[in-house]
Amino acid sequence: MRSIEGVNKLEVAELARTWRTELQIELIAGQDGLKRKVTINSVQEPGQKLIDPQTEHKPGEIQILGRNSISNFNKLPDSTKLKVLRSLLSIDIPCLISQRGILPGEELRKACEETNVPLFTTKLPVQELISRLNKILHDRIIPFTTAHGVLMDIQGLGVLILGKSGIGKSENALDLINRGSKLISDDVVEIEKSVSGELFGSGPERIKHLMEIRGIGIINIMDLFGRASVMDRRRINMVIELVEWNSDTEYDRLGIDENVYNIMGVELPYLLIPVTLGRNTATIIEVAARNQLLKSKGTYRAEKILE
Repeated sequence: MRSIEGVNKLEVAELARTWRTELQIELIAGQDGLKRKVTINSVQEPGQKLIDPQTEHKPGEIQILGRNSISNFNKLPDSTKLKVLRSLLSIDIPCLISQRGILPGEELRKACEETNVPLFTTKLPVQELISRLNKILHDRIIPFTTAHGVLMDIQGLGVLILGKSGIGKSENALDLINRGSKLISDDVVEIEKSVSGELFGSGPERIKHLMEIRGIGIINIMDLFGRASVMDRRRINMVIELVEWNSDTEYDRLGIDENVYNIMGVELPYLLIPVTLGRNTATIIEVAARNQLLKSKGTYRAEKILE
């Protein structure tokens, strides 16, 4: 699977502009750093660990300074404060948010100005701030990857079909659409990982509902088959890879082995289907999807053969 992995990033400026009222935040230093990016969909409240110069902070993660953190920091000797600030601001953290009622000392404000790290204060209690921030970040910063393949809804199952160029992915997808399956995306599948660990696939806007068929060209599936033949987004439930038949390769004949395909740490049921002249590959893909549905309901015929 050729892919580009990453996460959707959130500029601190957008966070402050869009959710300023909800988070009740006010910028007090580091305005020149508002283009910094949040890349982690959780926040850190270091607490007592803030005053330890050895504490490791994650790049891309918002740091919350609670009442105890600021109070303990303000009591430190100046030399220790400097070490703590160097440790905190030496990495690419997007911003700092200080809890209500405790204003950061001049040392912290000055350091944020010098390093262009935005420093906010909030009127919210720490736990409420963290709860609201986590919800915003979980919805906005989503791990993603791309796959070269076809994503279909087959019998209510999201099936990602992989295989090298020319193996017949699109042609088999077209056959499946004729039988009632739905196309989500052909050629490029954009995959997002939800907070609950599920994978959802969709297609780029520029190729939505389009399919390339060699000998015909690019066709619009929705125009040809109707709205019921396409979907914009679908959870991915299994992966099928098409490969050229090799007589020297021993393929699974009983279906006992449970193989998985890993995408961004999520393991999906995986089947390798050999393609050769005379095999109705589309039918095999549909049967594989139906069989996976039965397995998910606890019906597994191959195991009963060996009982």
